[in-house]
Amino acid sequence: MDIKAVLCTALLATMLTGCATHELLENNRQPATYTKTIKQTLVNDQVLAFGKPATAINGVPSDSVVIVGLKQSYVLTDGSDEFVSLLSGRLNPEFIKLTKPLDFFSKNNDGRFVGTISIKYSRLKEDITKDDRNLFLKHDADECTNYNEEKMGVQSFCFDMNLAGMVYPAVSNQASMKRLSKYYPASIYTETTQTVNNPDVGKDAGKTLVLLPFAVAFDVVTLPFQAIYEIFD
Repeated sequence: MDIKAVLCTALLATMLTGCATHELLENNRQPATYTKTIKQTLVNDQVLAFGKPATAINGVPSDSVVIVGLKQSYVLTDGSDEFVSLLSGRLNPEFIKLTKPLDFFSKNNDGRFVGTISIKYSRLKEDITKDDRNLFLKHDADECTNYNEEKMGVQSFCFDMNLAGMVYPAVSNQASMKRLSKYYPASIYTETTQTVNNPDVGKDAGKTLVLLPFAVAFDVVTLPFQAIYEIFD
């Protein structure tokens, strides 16, 4: 046998041994077990309007704002006053835009949720009044002017309105309400921690939104603030 044949035979034997070793290791390898946090969407909804309860609801502040959804009603128990203060005509809605979707978090999926409404107010510097600045200070706004805005003489302020609330059934008088010209998306999600040994396990456990045990449908009165409809349109 010549030297080339010897070398080829040795190379082939090495390759076969390596493949066999790799296959043996793969067969003996145990699945890795680890913990991961999984985000699970409980409901995707469409906001139809904003209002307040037409009559008192037990356990709900009288000045609560109701985010009227197609599937559910989202009654704000904290943050309503700030929401009304900022969106009741104090600021020109023409210069306000939402910077994040309405994506609320329900830690225990127990009918309660928290979240933020994030808005940005941008105007020419010379058009921002002293009253505007006082309002920004009152609500802990951050200046968020970007480079391009600064070059154009624009000044921007960003607000995060912290909200908390409870989920109720869809309001009874949806058909008679003043609605937004287009529906605005909203969602509620939760997070679960699972021990898994496959990255695909637990991606969607099929959870659905849980309402409060005492939650019942009610009527709402539409909020009169035109700014809300302009911003969410």
